[in-house]
Amino acid sequence: MKKLPDIKQDFSGWYNEVIYDSELVDHAPVKGCMVIRPYGYAIWENIKDVLDARIKATGHHNAAFPLLIPESFLKKEAQHVAGFAPELAVVTHAGGKELEEPLVIRPTSETIIHYMYARWLRSWRDLPIKINQWANIIRWEMRTRPFLRTTEFFWQEGHTAHETYDEAYEEVRIMLNEYSKLAQDYLAVPVFSGFKTAQERFAGADITTTIEGIMPDGKALQMGTSHLISQSFAHAFEMKYQDREGKESYPFLTSWGASTRLMGGLIMTHGDQKGLVLPPKIAPIQVVIIPIFKSGTDNSAVMNMAKSIQEDLRKDGVRTHIDDEESKTPGAKFFHWELKGVPLRIEIGPKDIEANQAVVVERIEAAKRFISLTNLKFEVISLLDMMQITLLERAQARVHQMRHQSNDLAEFGPTLENDGKFYQTSWCEKAECEAALKEYKASIRCIVDGLTYKTCFVCKEPSKKEVLVARSY
Repeated sequence: MKKLPDIKQDFSGWYNEVIYDSELVDHAPVKGCMVIRPYGYAIWENIKDVLDARIKATGHHNAAFPLLIPESFLKKEAQHVAGFAPELAVVTHAGGKELEEPLVIRPTSETIIHYMYARWLRSWRDLPIKINQWANIIRWEMRTRPFLRTTEFFWQEGHTAHETYDEAYEEVRIMLNEYSKLAQDYLAVPVFSGFKTAQERFAGADITTTIEGIMPDGKALQMGTSHLISQSFAHAFEMKYQDREGKESYPFLTSWGASTRLMGGLIMTHGDQKGLVLPPKIAPIQVVIIPIFKSGTDNSAVMNMAKSIQEDLRKDGVRTHIDDEESKTPGAKFFHWELKGVPLRIEIGPKDIEANQAVVVERIEAAKRFISLTNLKFEVISLLDMMQITLLERAQARVHQMRHQSNDLAEFGPTLENDGKFYQTSWCEKAECEAALKEYKASIRCIVDGLTYKTCFVCKEPSKKEVLVARSY
């Protein structure tokens, strides 16, 4: 059985191996792209289903917009085109001919969606417009890594238009809160919420908010963003409407998105030396049942009991799978499902049936429990609930240990690259002080509440903001 790289000594190598060995992804023929295999896509679908339900519950509707965008659309908003220009993939020929206007494969959909909003919006009665789409995106990344940064990835992108600035700002806040709840309540990944600095904002936005997860190696992972675009795109696309006073006005716009990068955060936060560890709420298989067959005998009673257990659990919505592959040993099956991160394993054999019990093994600590068949369903559901809580608490404790405070870059900068730490510090808001972090391959991940120090971590002038500093993926 293949051994994974040491997760503590070679975290990057461990990640690269586990995503392939656990059958989440495979290599694609195009550099920087990934094939998401059925098991990996099942995890993404579970995440997607939760988020999609919340998007609809908060008053949004799904739609679909074209993959190809006229190049001129991106040029309408100067900051936007400047921000995405290095990452664009452009179609210049189609149908055997050169196109009159090149078409950009969407790096994000603000421009095409705002073009359509300008066609649909006539009166204040048409507002708000609240649309989301699930889509694939192309950004020509130089350094790629499956789930974390790929040339093509999958996401949802919400785009809304509002009468007032306050309504738009409230939309930004609501959706960031939804991302935070998704990360913490379902993925069991603790996150920090806050504003991005001007240098880190989405291209063309007035305000960018973010949720940032801190991975076991101390690097931050941006796991969802929500932007107040204000009126810049509305002016660029002549998105005018008649307001309540009969005057011509422009709406206030927002956009927000989360992607398959969530998968990377999930893998890194909970994985261990055996492989994946999946939170029960999003695990494609919550319980794997392994019948222990006795060679040379009739094992129908064991198989029937396994099916009975599965049927009973499924009645309560527990996602189960029976591994009845006779060519593999129980040990090989244990290794396989531990690698794939299944939360609970139930072992049932002839002796267990005689004793009216099953062996239940949970994935986090591999603790074995002998549970009566009478109480099995209740105990399994209780264990799944407890595991979900335990994973979040364990991750929160790790992040708390890694969080440090300092207001001297010369002191904490050198520790960022190799010490698995991130820092909370105070900042004067000057761009040159923020830029000083580049020497340590770090950045301000987000602005948070409070003010720990009176002086800036670089220039020692009076501080104005509290920030989290870390390297990032």
